[in-house]
Amino acid sequence: MGSTIAPGAATLWLKWLPGQQLGPVSTNPWRRLSGGGRPGRKGVPSPCAGSYIRKRDVSGVVWASPSLQWTWGRSTKMPRIGYSKPGSWGSFWAMLTLVGLVTRAAQRADVGGEAAGTSINHSQVVLQRLQELLRHGNASDVVLRVQAAGTDEVRVFHAHRLLLGLHSELFRELLSNQSEAALQEPRDCAAVFDKFIRYLYCGELTVLLAQAIPLHRLATKYGVASLQRGVADYMRAHLAGGVGPAVGWYHYAVGTGDEALRESCLQFLAWNLSAVAASAEWGAVSPELLWQLLQRSDLVLQDELELFHALEAWLGRARPPPAVAERALRAIRYPMIPPAQLFQLQARSAALARHGPAVADLLLQAYQFHAASPLHYAKFFDVNGSAFLPRNYLAPAWGAPWVINNPARDDRSTSFQTQLGPSGHDAGRRVTWNVLFSPRWLPVSLRPVYADAAGTALPAARPEDGRPRLVVTPASSGGDAAGVSFQKTVLVGARQQGRLVVRHAYSFHQSSEEAGDFLAHADLQRRNSEYLVENALHLHLIVKPVYHTLIRTPK
Repeated sequence: MGSTIAPGAATLWLKWLPGQQLGPVSTNPWRRLSGGGRPGRKGVPSPCAGSYIRKRDVSGVVWASPSLQWTWGRSTKMPRIGYSKPGSWGSFWAMLTLVGLVTRAAQRADVGGEAAGTSINHSQVVLQRLQELLRHGNASDVVLRVQAAGTDEVRVFHAHRLLLGLHSELFRELLSNQSEAALQEPRDCAAVFDKFIRYLYCGELTVLLAQAIPLHRLATKYGVASLQRGVADYMRAHLAGGVGPAVGWYHYAVGTGDEALRESCLQFLAWNLSAVAASAEWGAVSPELLWQLLQRSDLVLQDELELFHALEAWLGRARPPPAVAERALRAIRYPMIPPAQLFQLQARSAALARHGPAVADLLLQAYQFHAASPLHYAKFFDVNGSAFLPRNYLAPAWGAPWVINNPARDDRSTSFQTQLGPSGHDAGRRVTWNVLFSPRWLPVSLRPVYADAAGTALPAARPEDGRPRLVVTPASSGGDAAGVSFQKTVLVGARQQGRLVVRHAYSFHQSSEEAGDFLAHADLQRRNSEYLVENALHLHLIVKPVYHTLIRTPK
């Protein structure tokens, strides 16, 4: 570092001699040297053999770093920190360390006076270089031979041990003592292995619906946690895509123990059962998944009869053992099916013809329920069971759709009627419901206050401080509702992959007129909001009667 020093310029020369530690003596990394002079003058160290560091700015002012502990020699007046033989490797590496420390301090000093630093981001260039490494195999030190199971097809990848080991402990161990590895993967995994390797180099990839499971399987096998989470998030966000992938993804989640993905798939299937039952994957539903669905009260479908027909179609395709079929048939809520339709099922259903004795008691229970008034029936039988609780039926008897155009504009209201109860005794009795929707309702604590005690005007709360609100109330109350309360459910539709699906379901009981968390995180101001379909909010309002057991009469 032997540069020419201008006459009269004071320069600090530092000879680093390893052997002693350097300690900080000031928080200011650079300090201007007082006085001028040349090396050799009093107070100015002289150059000598070794490695030296100095810093001078563009104006010629020389700065010295006081972040080092100086010990001045007797004769040369230079900072002495110890002794080592010049040219040794220890001196070389120590010199590099010191250069890094001083350079970092200089960089901090250069930007210390700025209000904010300027970021230089060349990450895309680095990613391009890494892609070129993978594409051309430059300086590769390992070879991966990936064979698709059951075939002779082998794909060869020239890779780099360091990059593979950074992401995967399995790769690190596999390639620790060898430069070539033979891997055997299922066909679908082998087909996307290039995408998997590319992610290890670049941290990004493009996923298609059919590639989600093999990519997730590779990420799980090789322990790439970030990719595993990313693919799982993709699957949860695209459950409505393609032709019913939720069924296949549910079974995969069960096999891998991914509870979050399993629950997301199960929830989607429950809220969109009509579409799933009409798809080709309905026949691929396992008995375990079918049983999980049949037990749920939040199934969204036209009516209970539609669920029976879907079950009968599944039984015809799957042909399960008699015990499985009878267990599934007993999960149907027969009291929710009108008597006329029950007669038709008994006369025409192949499933009931084959397994009728297994559900004979349930059919009798349904006929008794429809023959008497709910109040009279509840005196003798327990009506708290799931068989007497409606699911989320879309039929007009249980609710009505409501499409709100430009929902962020102003308040809206509507009304609809529902059947008093599922019993045949109540078939002609109706309840009218009034609904109010407000896009920016404010709680009492945030409502505008225009003047304080002194008469000074206070600012009103901003509209964006409010949240959407939906209130459902009966138009009138009377004795018709004795022994029954009402659970209200609001379904919110959204468009995914070109299909209208149920995105959320909010439920609240008669004691509460609204759902407290209704669209709490929705931004209805944005036209491209995920809750809007062509700038409209698609709702379906459902009212379900819930019977209560009354005082029983001794039998």
